[in-house]
Amino acid sequence: MAARRRTTATCAWCGREFETSNRGRPRKYCRPACRQRAYEQRRGIVGTSIPEDAVIMAPHRAEELRDNLYELRCAAEDISTAAQEGAGAEELQELCEELVHLAREIEKLR
Repeated sequence: MAARRRTTATCAWCGREFETSNRGRPRKYCRPACRQRAYEQRRGIVGTSIPEDAVIMAPHRAEELRDNLYELRCAAEDISTAAQEGAGAEELQELCEELVHLAREIEKLR
């Protein structure tokens, strides 16, 4: 009997990485609670004042996002300061690459 290969996937709700097998339909969520939260958001939460277009996320994910956005702003300010101080093209290029990398990481919200 052949061994099952394990791969790593990212939860579509909370962003955690989890192991999944290559058999059957690929899992989207790391656990049932995440699947339920995604369902509730898609269907709208009845009986609450939460708007239908609201994005619901765990408090730790909101804090991570705030931290990441602060880091992104600092990187942009570093580029501005370096340009004002007459930094060379090579230094500005490195700072820009870091900024783009941070932005791409933040885009991976889920």
